[in-house]
Amino acid sequence: MVSKDQAIGWVIFIVCVVIAIGYVAALFFPKQVGNLIGLTIKDPYHAIIWLVAIPVLIAFIAILGIGAWIGWTMATTPPPKPIEEIEAEEALEEKEKEEKKK
Repeated sequence: MVSKDQAIGWVIFIVCVVIAIGYVAALFFPKQVGNLIGLTIKDPYHAIIWLVAIPVLIAFIAILGIGAWIGWTMATTPPPKPIEEIEAEEALEEKEKEEKKK
């Protein structure tokens, strides 16, 4: 029996493999793939440039988005307490525990 997570994993795997095969086919045979999907491609080199430029643009925007997210997280997260302050709190807690035992 396949779990729901495994089924989703297989769907993602199959979609990625189909897209990868289609991308490589379009990169090497742009006119034939264009005709197959109903596009008229006059200049195959123009199509190849777009086939390379679009994934590069998406990757570049994704990297910038991750960088912006890291920057936002660092800018909006309060700084940690100094170690001395944490040690003082721990010492105070230990004293309180000892007093409760007595």
